[in-house]
Amino acid sequence: MTDHRHTERRLLPEWHPQWGILLAWPDEHTDWAGRLSPARDTYLALIKALLDHEAVLLVCRDSEAAETARTLIDDSGADSRRLRIRIADYNDTWARDFGPIAVQENGAPVLLDFRFTGWGGKFEAALDDRLNRALPWRVTLHTQDLVLEGGAIDTDGHGHLLTTRACLRNPNRNPALDEATLESRLRESLGVDTIWWLDHGHLEGDDTDAHVDTLARFVNATTLAYVHCDDPDDSHYPALSAMAAQLRELAGREGLDLVPLPMARAQYSDDGERLPATYANFLITNRKILVPLYDCDTDDAALKAFAAVAGERQVQGIPCRPLIEQGGSLHCITMQLPEGVLA
Repeated sequence: MTDHRHTERRLLPEWHPQWGILLAWPDEHTDWAGRLSPARDTYLALIKALLDHEAVLLVCRDSEAAETARTLIDDSGADSRRLRIRIADYNDTWARDFGPIAVQENGAPVLLDFRFTGWGGKFEAALDDRLNRALPWRVTLHTQDLVLEGGAIDTDGHGHLLTTRACLRNPNRNPALDEATLESRLRESLGVDTIWWLDHGHLEGDDTDAHVDTLARFVNATTLAYVHCDDPDDSHYPALSAMAAQLRELAGREGLDLVPLPMARAQYSDDGERLPATYANFLITNRKILVPLYDCDTDDAALKAFAAVAGERQVQGIPCRPLIEQGGSLHCITMQLPEGVLA
């Protein structure tokens, strides 16, 4: 069902008041099977950092997994009173990309369920694509006949959508749509007025075809944080320099403040492949900005950059080195849920 009253919709920014955060528990049936313990350590640190001020909806595959998760969370010292566990099946744990996207319609929250195809068919995703319909929403879940991942878009909450052509215009997403038609569909479904396309920027080891949440994100309605590469010898330097130039032009035209984030020190897999470590994959909650850390010497500079623009929010680092082994980070495993969508 598609609602055509798009002028009454508004895509909610991440800092809109949240009920909590959606997560899917890493188990032996996910891509974390080979490094389950370190991945769970990251999840436990994240869950503890969330539960001290808002709720967590944790999806577990079965009752055994749920019991394991609850025991580990309790043992971590987290305040589990705000923890909600739901049993449902899924392929993997990238909640940002299969989770629902929240809009406001006539002043009330509505959830949009876009198609998720494993980033253009790269990975099996049929269970992930069905997951939203198995969750206990209090509000309408609108099915959308459009392939779109949450990590591919960002908004200032005032009608502007930030995204990348490398992802949304990739023929592996919505090949039948030209750019004008795609823009029209995005404006209609999300309730946005203007789409700001980025034409440059990509991280080695990234399977998403350049999700914007690996590159540039709104910290608030007038502030954009972006990955800044200042090393001409780094393979990312040409593309990220071109992205920075495009962002400067955008900021000058629209009156935005830019916050350069350090390029994380190069990290490599056991096979010698570069991993997509990025500080742009932060998460904004009701009281915090949670920043992914990679146990390297650029972590402190990233925390300081966020502290300068965090306002009343506390900046807290979450150790995320295990996540980039599978190509994602902190933002990729989370999806914020606005107040009113769950009990």
